[in-house]
Amino acid sequence: MPARDDTDIGGPHQKFPATRQSAIAAAGSTDPAERLWALDFLVAAYWKPTYKYIRMKWRESNENAKDLTQSFFARAIEKDFFRSYDDSKASFRTFIRVCVDAFVANELKFASRQRRVGDSDSLPLDFEMPDDSDMDTYFQKEWVASLFGMAVDRLENECNARNKTIHFQLFERYDLSDAHEHQPMTYAQLASEFGISSTDVTNYLCWVRREFRRIVLDSLRQVTRTEREFRDEARLLFGVESL
Repeated sequence: MPARDDTDIGGPHQKFPATRQSAIAAAGSTDPAERLWALDFLVAAYWKPTYKYIRMKWRESNENAKDLTQSFFARAIEKDFFRSYDDSKASFRTFIRVCVDAFVANELKFASRQRRVGDSDSLPLDFEMPDDSDMDTYFQKEWVASLFGMAVDRLENECNARNKTIHFQLFERYDLSDAHEHQPMTYAQLASEFGISSTDVTNYLCWVRREFRRIVLDSLRQVTRTEREFRDEARLLFGVESL
């Protein structure tokens, strides 16, 4: 999950859309409410990956990376460049990363390290894909962490709303806890800790994991535009055909 000590910008997320069309497509909608939802969702999904990528790739400080991230998304919304995404060239995730690189390079070159959106040159949308596999992998991992983090927040809210708080607590304790990697727990131990049966632990975890997967795939639909891209990214997340 995304680190919480660097910045809280972009999360946690309390509003979650019902399943609808891709946010990438909706970002160009003529309906102001639809467009606002789409832009909010895309920024929420990509804020932390962008911020952490700028810190890693460009070796920027915490504050400078925040300023650059803020400026990048402000510029993207102002110039409506999500509309220019061409899914025949790359995934939307890669499109964002390449545009971030172009934006930061222009900021550093033409604004004398002053983080003002208005000083930046236009983003080159007809881009050539760089040979930068290590940083691409890093951005991908941070994007996955962001997507999963949003899904965990939404899962917790939904469980609370449906009086299934214990389901989420089991999921958090067994699947999300860092301690689990070093001190594996048995279902019997969890049953004793929560005062329920081992069968209940099995059933509750089965349900909550299924809900988590559903939420992740629902979010994934919002940040992909085509069925092919959605299936490719789903395989990346879960390692198998997920539909």
